Amino acid sequence: MENEQVFIADLFKGKRALITGGGTGIGFAIAELLGSLGAHVIIAARTVEKLENATQQLREKNIKVDYLPVNIRDETEVEELFKKIFSKWETLDFLINNAGGQFAAPAKEISHGGFRAVVDLNLQGTWHMSSTFAKKLIVKGSEGRIINIVLCLKSGMPGMVHAAAARAGVMNMTKTLAYEWGSQGITVNTIAPGTIQTDGLEQYDEKHLQKSIEELPINRMGTANEVAHAVAYLLSPAGSYFTGTTLEIDGGEHLLGARSQL
Repeated sequence: MENEQVFIADLFKGKRALITGGGTGIGFAIAELLGSLGAHVIIAARTVEKLENATQQLREKNIKVDYLPVNIRDETEVEELFKKIFSKWETLDFLINNAGGQFAAPAKEISHGGFRAVVDLNLQGTWHMSSTFAKKLIVKGSEGRIINIVLCLKSGMPGMVHAAAARAGVMNMTKTLAYEWGSQGITVNTIAPGTIQTDGLEQYDEKHLQKSIEELPINRMGTANEVAHAVAYLLSPAGSYFTGTTLEIDGGEHLLGARSQL
C-alpha cells in the first residue's frame, strides 16, 4: 500500500487538519497522506526540532504544512494553540489526537508519579485537545471530526497498566463525546493500531516483539501508512456516518487474549 493511490486526488482540498505528535511515526504518516490529498496540515508536538524537520520533509513533497509547538498536558498551552490557529486561519476541520506515550513495566514497579504522567499525557491531553477544539467549532456553528489514536488493548495489556487505563478512558470518552456532540455536527471516533513498524518499537525487546508478531492472524507488523489510510477514510465523505466507534488496525490482535508487553 505504500505507493498505492487509494483516494482521489484533492480529496481534502480546502480542509485543514491538526495532527498532534505529527513530527514522527504515525503522526507524520497521517500528515503526509492528508497533505498529499490536498489538506492544509498543521503538526503539533513538544519538540520544535522534530517539527521543523518534519515540516521541511513535507514541504519538499509540495504539501501545505505549518507547525506549532504544544504540550497537550498543559491546558493553557492548548488554549493558546487553538487561539493561534483560529486567529490565523479562521477554521479547522479535523483534529487527530495522535500524541501519546508510555513505557513498559510491571504494575508493581510503576510509581504513582509514573502512572499519573502517562494518564495525564494520553487521557487528560486528549481531553484538553478535544474539548477546546469542539468548543471553538460550536461557537462558530461549524462541523468537524475528531479521531483519537490509541493502543490495541481489547483484552488487557500486562506490562502497561497505566497506558491501558488511559487509552481505555479515551475509548469511552470517545463514545460519550460522540453522543453529546453528534447533534452539533462533530463526529468522534477512535483508531486502535496494533504493532506498527515505527521508531517507537525500539524500546521493546526484539525477541519478545517478534514472537508476538508470529502469533497474529496476519503475522506481520502494520505500517504507519496503513493507519494513515484508515484516518483518511474516516475523514472522507465515506466516513460521515461513523461516530463513537473504534476501528482496530492490528492484524487480528484483538482476537487474541491479554498479551504481555514485557
